[in-house]
Amino acid sequence: MRKILIVGGGTAGWMTAALFGKLFQGLYDIEVVESEAIGTVGVGEATIPAIKKYNELVQLDEVEFMQRTRGTFKLGVQFVDWWRPGHSYIHGFGIIGQDWEWLRCHHYWLQAHHRGRARDFADYSINTAAALANKFMHARPHMAESPIGHIAHAFQFDATLYARYLRGLAEQHGVRRTEGKIVDVAQHDSGDIASVTLEDGRNLDADFFIDCSGFRGLLIEQVLKTGYEDWSHWLPCDRAIAVPCSRVAPLTPYTRATARDAGWQWRIPLQHRTGNGLVYSSKHLDEEAAEKLLLSNLDGEQLANPNKLRFLAGKRRKMWNRNCVAIGLAAGFLEPIESTSIHLVQAAAIRLVRLFPDAETDQATIDEFNRQSDFEWGRVRDFLILHYWANEREGPFWEHCRRMELPATLQRKIDLWCSNGRIFREDEELFSEESWIEVFIGQGIVPRSHDPLVAIKSDAQIEQFLGNIATTIGRCVDVMPPHDEYVRKYCPAEEMA
Repeated sequence: MRKILIVGGGTAGWMTAALFGKLFQGLYDIEVVESEAIGTVGVGEATIPAIKKYNELVQLDEVEFMQRTRGTFKLGVQFVDWWRPGHSYIHGFGIIGQDWEWLRCHHYWLQAHHRGRARDFADYSINTAAALANKFMHARPHMAESPIGHIAHAFQFDATLYARYLRGLAEQHGVRRTEGKIVDVAQHDSGDIASVTLEDGRNLDADFFIDCSGFRGLLIEQVLKTGYEDWSHWLPCDRAIAVPCSRVAPLTPYTRATARDAGWQWRIPLQHRTGNGLVYSSKHLDEEAAEKLLLSNLDGEQLANPNKLRFLAGKRRKMWNRNCVAIGLAAGFLEPIESTSIHLVQAAAIRLVRLFPDAETDQATIDEFNRQSDFEWGRVRDFLILHYWANEREGPFWEHCRRMELPATLQRKIDLWCSNGRIFREDEELFSEESWIEVFIGQGIVPRSHDPLVAIKSDAQIEQFLGNIATTIGRCVDVMPPHDEYVRKYCPAEEMA
């Protein structure tokens, strides 16, 4: 194994190239082929805390990264009108309160809630409380006894600038970029991919290929005919429109998702602008009406023409097929309700490093990569479906979501939660128990009961325990600086400094 060819740039291509360039340290010849004539989607601008693992692996300098991508910090996702109109909640990253002996904090909250004595669930998460107050600071790990020691953050940034920044890192580690549009692909007699031919006649051969060509899946689908699992019966949105607008104050440390009649609208605040988009079902809303709806709900001046996308929720039947692995949109698409797009790129690239083949690609390795990928995508899919299913909204779109038959893996989680508030993280699934708890409670799915061991504590003890947590978090938020002030001092973009 000597040569790796990455087909396509953008976020997926350059994330993969930067990681390979850093970790493989010249062991392989790595080349990225991309065409300026082929645009990138460029709308994956929000992340989850798991991205910090990737940043550590490529030894990314956070201050420089934030400045170059004009980024902001993210403590969670705010969901407006999802359960029902007029209601909102924040899925805050990180811990909820603190455990008390054997039990998680939310079991005590459930007991107090059933007695009508509970405060807002947001009061028990440092991330959620800080987000609502537009406050931010990095966690102080040495303060393990304080909520400030457990702040979990991610990032919001300009995706085009992010790809450009990663390209620079990749090239520093010896990755080569070739400009050109692929017009043909040759295969060996075995069926493996042998080379690609560019529009100007050049041939680029390689031993291993990474397909980052976006929705079209140039290698994984058009050449290898891998097949696609259609999940649109669970995730019915199939269109998106994205448009930036001017930045407005305050600079919020969270992404916002607002439910609309036939889908939802995102809002991502950056240092120099705000990213906006509408994800919707074309069966319930036409393109002209969708564009009008989005543009009428911007909170700043429109800065560009809308970018319109078509997609089908789902994934390739095999993300690794022969000597080709699909990463990013070539692997599949799950809409960005919970900002998982960039994570799924990161996870696939890291998984491939851990399972990278030698000269002989054995089937057991391929099967394990696909097994792990299938598990991760399936569990992320379930988490996203929950957001749609748990609603009390009116209208054909939301009524369809509420009535649809759920995947067995999700139904099992819902049934267990509804009976006694228990939730368990399976293997290495992406979303933690805390994330499921936040969304269940945020969207009105309150269990009938709670863990019976709660009864060991008296009502007065529980009330004092919960009160101490909420009071402590409130005091911590009071001393945190405003998010925009923190960004201005810590990582101002050159144009904003």
